Amino acid sequence: MTHIVNRSIPQRVVWQLEQQGLHPLLARLYASRGVKDKSELDYELKSLIPPTALTHASDAAHMLADAIEAEARLLIIGDYDCDGATATAVGMRALKMLGADVSFLLPDRFKLGYGLSPEIVDVAAEQSPDLIITVDNGIASLEGVARARELGIATLITDHHLPAETLPDADCIVNPNQPGCDFPSKCIAGVGVMFYVMLALRAELRERGFFADQPEPNFASLLDLVALGTVADVVKLDRNNRILVSQGLKRMRAGQLQPGLAALFKAAGRDPKKATAMDLGFILGPRLNAAGRLADMRLGVECLLTEDPARALNIAQELDALNRERREIESGMQEQALILLESLDANDAAPGIALFDPSWHEGVVGILASRIKDKLHRPVFAFAPGEGGIVKGSGRSIPGLHLRDALDLVAKRAPGLLIRFGGHAMAAGATVHAENFEKFRDLFATVAAELLAPADLTRTLETDGALEGAYFSLETARLLENEIWGHGFPAPLFMDEFEVEQQRVLKEKHLKLRLRKGNTRIDAIQFNFSKQPGHVARAAFRLSINEYMGVETPQLMIEHLDQAR
Repeated sequence: MTHIVNRSIPQRVVWQLEQQGLHPLLARLYASRGVKDKSELDYELKSLIPPTALTHASDAAHMLADAIEAEARLLIIGDYDCDGATATAVGMRALKMLGADVSFLLPDRFKLGYGLSPEIVDVAAEQSPDLIITVDNGIASLEGVARARELGIATLITDHHLPAETLPDADCIVNPNQPGCDFPSKCIAGVGVMFYVMLALRAELRERGFFADQPEPNFASLLDLVALGTVADVVKLDRNNRILVSQGLKRMRAGQLQPGLAALFKAAGRDPKKATAMDLGFILGPRLNAAGRLADMRLGVECLLTEDPARALNIAQELDALNRERREIESGMQEQALILLESLDANDAAPGIALFDPSWHEGVVGILASRIKDKLHRPVFAFAPGEGGIVKGSGRSIPGLHLRDALDLVAKRAPGLLIRFGGHAMAAGATVHAENFEKFRDLFATVAAELLAPADLTRTLETDGALEGAYFSLETARLLENEIWGHGFPAPLFMDEFEVEQQRVLKEKHLKLRLRKGNTRIDAIQFNFSKQPGHVARAAFRLSINEYMGVETPQLMIEHLDQAR
């Protein structure tokens, strides 16, 4: 069941925003998302929170500046998702602009797992680095940092994940979520943290007179990477993150983007001059992530680092093929998961669900968990077999359940059950011995039942109410597409009743509709529909642009469809 509610619209704020020159529709949408003044929509770089506000960013800058001046060997250890790949690329590009001796290393997710483990430190030691810099990982790597210290390698942790009770004994930690850090943007992505550290480093070198006889690099050239990693990691788009994304999109639309990103757009058949936040989250991000899920994320990072457009396009086409393979694997796994749920009568309605199949692919369980979560509106873990008799799970949650806190409670109630775990409120990972999976499944269901209120188990769809007929236009669709929307600052979703004039099923799973509202007629489509409507339907929809044979027309993307009451 889906409970549909309209967002509250403070009319006085709407009036004020209109008086400040904002488009009436945008004034209404922004007011309902908490924007009270047009100045909050100033996305210029000068409005960014300064790097000095990020705890220990200045200490990291001192350490890196000393290392550069000493010609020390630096090694970035990243992560195998889009945030980690873009953070690695930002660090590599920025440090090379500053003349640093720097290289990177990414763990093989199937052999070494996530983060700065002792094993990856031993691999890193073969390159004899003086300083290891983590990006998008490291805050929970107590053993890995200890191993680096044993080997005489300094460590700089840059991360954004939630810390455990004990922090690693690193030489420096930059993480807005560590105790004592009052940086206002707690939801900045890993790539954003690295970008801030690089800004602080450039300022420190400026103070030292480093640029007296050489040009100072313009790090704005890295903002396309920052925007991609920020959107793809599905962090909350607070104002600071919206500034980063807006500036990155502005560069893409102006043709000022890395060869690798230009190639990813081309391989996907998209025009960067029309780039939107949706493109980053649903077109570029999945293609880059496919490398880390099915192959080696070094391929993705190489795509982001190369200056050769031909090489970039070759890699982008390879990533596109991997993404198609990923979709096929995911589709098969999803069918298996739904069959498995049907057979588990006692658990298919459990407040928390954990699934395992020995044939599932470790690199795709996160997406599978997300799909099942969306379908059932329950927190879900999906597990796949790892090496050495363990199973690795990736989880996705719903509002009302902080997934990492739930895992922490599981760990406290059953000491030793979880080999390792970590993550965020909405996404987390866990590893258990294969023989302990059922124990984890049952305990996770119990913990979820305790933490979730009954109302949390009903899906709530927030909409922006009806869209006036005059706004069913290409002009309005372009207006909305050009704004910055994303997690925590959702794209407009409207709700209305329509007469259904025509409907047909495409490829046995998509529903194509011709709808009428008063004198307005418009096409609509619902992907992976579950049921067809009658003559009058109630629809929650997004206004979008359909391009076919070079002709653009407005179209409704249906997210929820049922009979009118």
